[in-house]
Order: sequence, then structure tokens, then C-alpha cells
Amino acid sequence: MSDEPDTSRTPSASGAPGPSGGPEPEDIRFFGTTWVDHDGGYALRRVGVAVGSLALAAVGCLALRFGYQGLQIAEIGSFVGVLVVVMFAVCSALAFRRTWESYGKRLDPQTQQSLRSMLAIGFVGALLAYFFRSLIEAPGEKLRRAEYETAREQYERRQARRAGNPKARTKKPKRRN
Repeated sequence: MSDEPDTSRTPSASGAPGPSGGPEPEDIRFFGTTWVDHDGGYALRRVGVAVGSLALAAVGCLALRFGYQGLQIAEIGSFVGVLVVVMFAVCSALAFRRTWESYGKRLDPQTQQSLRSMLAIGFVGALLAYFFRSLIEAPGEKLRRAEYETAREQYERRQARRAGNPKARTKKPKRRN
């Protein structure tokens, strides 16, 4: 047994054949591929993810509160204090919306990269979106399930079109005129 990670099984819902010959489901963080059949402790994982993301959001709010108290102690003025609160509120709202949308459709990677700092500032919103989505399903499950089923259907259609081993076919004699 090796300590090296198993790279023979590359999950892909894009139709890339896996070890079974068909497309493999894509892993979801904290869930792996348990979302496919809802086995392997799927329900327990969902509860754990929901509790964990809510706890992290609460800790994040506590950290923001300490930061805000530091600004008050520094006596920077009410305008900057209000500006900081509005900035975190807006970034959290945008991060929530963006994270929630990412569970329903694939977002443009370049746009995601450009919004990375805004999403980091609004981390509380992203954690809350993760919490609420985990109450419904594994975050991203609906999107990945649709992609996986589409890939399976395409694979099965391609397999149905093939009529056995092409080498086993008898060659038709060529006609000579």
C-alpha cells in the first residue's frame, strides 16, 4: 500500500471515462461522491457542514466585532466607523449572492478571480450561504447531479450506437464491375 494519492480515478462529470467505462461523478468538498446515492454518512455530513459553517460565521462576526471595537478605541470618527460597517455589510451580501448562484450554475473563473478580494471581505455572507444550502442539499449537488446525469445519458447513447466489436464484423466482398 502506498502513501501516494490514488490518481487512477479522476472524477469528472464531463463525460471522461472512468475506471467503470462511464463518466465519474465530480467530488464535492466534505462529501466526496456520497451525494450520488446519499450513502456513506451523507446526512451526518450535511449536519456537520451546516453546524460548522454556522459556527464559523458566528466566530467571524465575533472577530469583526472585535475589529470594530478596536476602531472605536482608536477614536477614528463616526464616518469611518459607518463606512466600515457598510463595507462589510455590502461585501457580505454580495458574497452571499455570488456563493448562492455558484450552486446553481458554473460561474466564469475570471470573474470569480477578480471578485476574490470582495468575497474574502464578505466571508460571513459566503459562510451563511453555505449554511443555508447545506440545509437543502450538499452545496453544489444539484448542479453536479444535472451535469453527471447529462454525461451518463450521452455516454449511454454513444454506447447504444455501437453495435458490438467492429473487428468481429464480416467484411463485405467488393464488387467488381
